[in-house]
Formats: sequence, structure tokens, C-alpha cells
Amino acid sequence: MALRPSLVRSIPFWILLAGSLASVIAGALLVVDKIGVMSTALLAGTATGVEVYVGQSWIVVGGALIAAGLIGLVTVLGLAVVRSLMPATPIEVFEPVADADENDDHEVVIDEPVAEESLGEEALVEEPVVEQPVAEPTR
Repeated sequence: MALRPSLVRSIPFWILLAGSLASVIAGALLVVDKIGVMSTALLAGTATGVEVYVGQSWIVVGGALIAAGLIGLVTVLGLAVVRSLMPATPIEVFEPVADADENDDHEVVIDEPVAEESLGEEALVEEPVVEQPVAEPTR
């Protein structure tokens, strides 16, 4: 069994996706609104400089927002493709010990440090050091 890296749990991935969608939607709303206002004013013959010239600038800003959002969405798609092509990491599965009995209550023994005083004279006895003779090299 293998585990693939998941983008579902990646917060930066979701921030990129949400920001890209918000940018595309905001840019589209801005462009559609300004083109609608400009077209209505030009067809009615009541267009002013603000509606025509400033409206064009807002349409350019909206187009830039749409372009940035589309670049973000392409990046999200690219990340998803790259992540799906990454090799899966194997999961180690541990088998239970065959001799283990679930009904046995084993006593847990915790090793506590032993005070030197309780050791008595046994702690003072050292094992003798045996020295081995060193063989002399032959010529």
C-alpha cells in the first residue's frame, strides 16, 4: 500500500486556488460593469469623458486581474499534475507478534535509580584486571 502526497491538506494550495478564483471573478465583474456603462452611455449619446476614458482604464485593470487569476489557476493545475506524478511513498505495516496474548496482564517494571548507600560493600569491590603478556616480535 502506498500513500500519495495530498493537496487536500495543503493550506497554501487552497489559498492559491481561492485567490485565483477571486481575482478572475473580480476582474470579470469589473470589465462587464464598465463595458456595460460605457456602451449604454455611448449608444444614448450622453457619454462623458469619465465614462469613456476612465472606463477604459478600469477595463484594463479588470483584464489584468483576470490574467493574474488565470495564471494562478494554471499554476494550481500544474501543481496538481506534478503532485499526482510524484512516486508514492510506501507505508510500513507492522504485523502483531504471534505469541502476544491480549488477555495477559503484564506488570510494568520501571527501573528506578539505586542509591549508592543501599549497595553496601558490593559496590566497593572491583573486578581484578588481568594483564596479558605482550609477545616480542621475532626477527
